[in-house]
Amino acid sequence: MHALASRLRRLPPSCGPVRLVGVDGHAGSGKSTFAGQLAEALGGAPVLHLDDIASHDELFGWTGRLLREVITPLGRGETARYAPYDWHTRRFGPSRHLPPAPVVLVEGVGAGRRALRPHLACLLWMELPREESWARGRSRDGVEQREFWEEWVLAEQRHFAEDPSRPFADALVRQWRQGYEITDGAAVTPGPDHDITHGDGPAAMC
Repeated sequence: MHALASRLRRLPPSCGPVRLVGVDGHAGSGKSTFAGQLAEALGGAPVLHLDDIASHDELFGWTGRLLREVITPLGRGETARYAPYDWHTRRFGPSRHLPPAPVVLVEGVGAGRRALRPHLACLLWMELPREESWARGRSRDGVEQREFWEEWVLAEQRHFAEDPSRPFADALVRQWRQGYEITDGAAVTPGPDHDITHGDGPAAMC
């Protein structure tokens, strides 16, 4: 994890002064947990959770708002301000700030979407099959979210059919009992300096 963090810090900025790093994958694949650990390895890098951008009315139709409220100000070296969505009250809450830190993580389903990729310094994909990911997500959210998950699965399938992320990932992340394995994604040409890692070993280049 620390090796990956070190490599991310050395990447050229991709969004103004910011190295924007996307963490994408199916719902339930462990994106939030991984992004939290990576943010810690980066010394407390800010994390934008796309669950705060999406809503019941716009499960995936939030591109314009993300570009306007987050990407554009970060690209100018300014602090972004966005209103996070509350999935229980179905309302957007008070504004939050997202500073133009050297590295900012964007995690969530759709973080590697077509409209966002030009602004990313690196795209990481959580390599877990969708059925296994969804099973984990359903178990996490409980029976009260069963109806929502039925709607979500169909929406996610449509999204990735129209705008896939995995073929454009710079690195694939697999979670093991202890640590992560990080390998080159389809967007990277394998070479001698692209290693496989378990835990804190050398990570794939973005």
